[in-house]
Amino acid sequence: MRYRNLGKWGLRVSDVGLGSWLTFGGSVDEETSAVCIHRAYELGVNFFDTANVYHRGAAEVVVGKALEGYPRDSYVLATKVFFPMGARPNDWGLSRKHVTEQCNQSLARLGVDYVDLYQCHRYDQQTPLEETCRVMEDLIVAGKILYWGVSEWTAAQIQEAVALCLREGWHPPVSNQPQYSMLHRDIEKEVLPTCREKGLGLVVFSPLAQGVLSGKYRSPDDLPPDSRAARERDNMFMGPLLTAENLARVEKLRRIADGLGWPLARLALAWCLRNEEVSSVIVGATRVEQVDQNVDATETPLDAGTVEAVDQALAD
Repeated sequence: MRYRNLGKWGLRVSDVGLGSWLTFGGSVDEETSAVCIHRAYELGVNFFDTANVYHRGAAEVVVGKALEGYPRDSYVLATKVFFPMGARPNDWGLSRKHVTEQCNQSLARLGVDYVDLYQCHRYDQQTPLEETCRVMEDLIVAGKILYWGVSEWTAAQIQEAVALCLREGWHPPVSNQPQYSMLHRDIEKEVLPTCREKGLGLVVFSPLAQGVLSGKYRSPDDLPPDSRAARERDNMFMGPLLTAENLARVEKLRRIADGLGWPLARLALAWCLRNEEVSSVIVGATRVEQVDQNVDATETPLDAGTVEAVDQALAD
């Protein structure tokens, strides 16, 4: 396993991180979840990402239980806050009230005294940015979080938050968690350069494009019956990606991966990690074998010729 600094900051995270969106606490039973987490830890993964909203706190409970046997200083634990955790008016957002209360509840579910990285899961248009940045500062001073970051914020929102924190002498955000993959490259135009300029590390989610880049899908009309795409309750985010156009690109990418002697998923993860701004790619796992396969992505960096071949395949 290789490790990278989180942006310009001193915290080091594994190239591959293990996430829990749509898996732990939900579609994957607790025993299998624990096996996947333990295997990841054994292979050198030190970055574990979750969120309060994932299965309404169940994912945090599963992750916390699985990690409780390891020294707390041996892993980097990240969670998030923003999305509704109830039906009352203050049960969502980035207000001081909601963030403080949810941080305390996340710590309880995870069974820890602090989280390493606390992330604003989305930007809150209804709360002043000053309020959000200040409560993050206060949580750091209180020792409940060590760093804070954002997820799916625009370049302008990131710039404003960093400028505000530097002006007020507060701890600025250190990371951004956007969606990024061969099939979803929106951040390359503005967000990625902004993170580079401001020193934020990217911990990207869905680097396998919801599994489309795993190589198991060849036609939107012929989905493997045991796959997530074939299960209506699990495929809500996959539809826009499972197009004939995307799958044609995937087939070209598969041929490139075959030429390297790699699984397609390894190529997809290595492609994301070609960017020095990417500190970690966050993968999910429903089986321990997937953990082994995904960690392999750190073994060999992409050469310039392969990067060019991928760009051509995606451009066609």
